[in-house]
Formats: sequence, structure tokens, C-alpha cells
Amino acid sequence: MPASYAYLGPQGTFTEVALRTLPETATRELVPMVSVPAALDAVRTGEAEAAFVPIENSVEGGITTTLDELVAGEPLMIYREVLLSITFALLVRPGTKLTDIKTVTAHPAAQPQVRNWMKAHLDPDVTWESAASNADGARLVQEGRYDAAFAGEFAAERYGLVPLVTEIHDAENAQTRFVLVGKPARPAAPTGADKTSVVIWQRDDHPGALLELLQEFAVRGVNLMLLQSRPTGEGIGNYCFAIDAEGHISDRRVGEALMGLKRVCPEVRFLGSYPRAGVTVADVRAPRAGTTDGDFMAASDWLARCQDGRF
Repeated sequence: MPASYAYLGPQGTFTEVALRTLPETATRELVPMVSVPAALDAVRTGEAEAAFVPIENSVEGGITTTLDELVAGEPLMIYREVLLSITFALLVRPGTKLTDIKTVTAHPAAQPQVRNWMKAHLDPDVTWESAASNADGARLVQEGRYDAAFAGEFAAERYGLVPLVTEIHDAENAQTRFVLVGKPARPAAPTGADKTSVVIWQRDDHPGALLELLQEFAVRGVNLMLLQSRPTGEGIGNYCFAIDAEGHISDRRVGEALMGLKRVCPEVRFLGSYPRAGVTVADVRAPRAGTTDGDFMAASDWLARCQDGRF
């Protein structure tokens, strides 16, 4: 398999900055791609060992392009996640002033994070145009197609621009979560501070249908960290649900919850169990009484004794 990681490019994206925090990138070729689908398809076709893409931000929630690509098509798995604090700079060609700016560009996920700043500091008639990535927006400004781009300050030098304003963010402590995605294989061993991602489909739509699915987690003491609905493409009102849950598939409470879902859902797509970014074992809450692996094993042993007449 090629020793390369594909990522959302071009060079100078927040994705590249987050990717370079992984130690193994020192021995991998990093290949920028024009879009999230292109990066993931490079893994599916074997052109890349893995892809590194954004999947969630703390302002707007899930990155729908990434979620939809993981929901559909040939299955892929998440092996790692990285959290990156995000602040933007307004990048312009040398000599440009705030009053000169009539058009701005950036990735669509950036807009909710700078909307209020724009209202306060730019002309109300400024036109926003979406770019494939924030770095691509910087490239378009370099080419003269737009007056300014919201991107990382680190992208300015690469594209011959200057940061007119820095430290732009409407929400304090904004973060984006990125994931390293590869072809399905055995998940890494549990660390004690893990996350499991799945996508589930309802068998039919009826009152309490989603509640019934979520109870598979609740009765086993599994905490959910993300729940997002995505259309299946099969008509209005048909949705699947992307879920991030605390724990590893090898944890009895998590494994049994997934088995319960498999029994009642027409389809369950396992997206991986992997270490949580920025969390240590000391940060993880102890499982609720009755939901530890030992509790599940003791209950299983008790049932076996009952079946054998050994009370």
C-alpha cells in the first residue's frame, strides 16, 4: 500500500496543520486533494494509505460532506482523531485596506465562525463566495478573483498575501475535529479513553422509533457524544443517524449495545473505535454501576448456571 496520506488541500489548510501533528507523517508523503470526497476516494482506490479530513466543528456541528461520504459508498473506518483550535486571519493582497474589500471567500464551514465579525467590520454589501477550502480561498485571492479570504494566518506567506486582521473568531475556544480514515481492519486495542462511531438506519418510521434505538445505549450505560441525522436519499423523511459513543467496541457495554442495534436495524455501519483526542484515562468517568465488563461477565455466568440448574 502506498505510504501516503491524502488530505483536504491545497497546502496551507487547517487540515494540513492538524495532520502534521501526527508523528507518523514524518514517514508519509502528504498529498493534498481538491475535496473531502476526493481524499476518501483515494483510500478506496488504493492510491493512498489513509485520508485526513474534517468531520466536526464546535460551532456548526458535523461536517456533512464528510459524514455523507462515510455513510455511503465502500465502507471506511476511522482510526484516529485530532482536535485543532481554530482562529482565522483576513488575508489580502499587499496594499489592500478594509474599505477596499467587496468580495470575501472561505470554506463554507468558516462562515458561521466569522459572520458577526464581518457584520461589525466590513461593508454590509460585501459578497461572500464559498471555496473548496480556506487555503483554496487564499489561492483565489492571490489570483485576483476575490479581495480577501478567511484562512489560517500560516497560509499568508505561502500564497503571497498579508494578514490584514488576525485572531478572528465569533466563538471563543472554537475547535475542529479531524479524523484519519482508512480501509476497514481490526480496530486498535482499547486505551481506556476511546470513542466508537456508527451509522444506524431505522427499519420503519413510527412514534418512538429513534428512542427505541437510543435505549440500546442508555440501558447499558453508554454515553453518546454526537447524534446527527442525515437523509438517506430515499425520499423526504427517510434518515439515518450518525452516532459517536464513549467507549470501545471491545467494552462489553458498547459491544452489546451494537449487537442490540444490529438485531433491530436494517443496517448498522461500524465506523471505528479509536482513541479520543485530548482525553486521558484519568479524565474518563467510571462506568455506571452494573455496566462494567465485570458486571456483564457476572450476569453471563449467572445465566449459564441457571441454564445448567446450578443455582
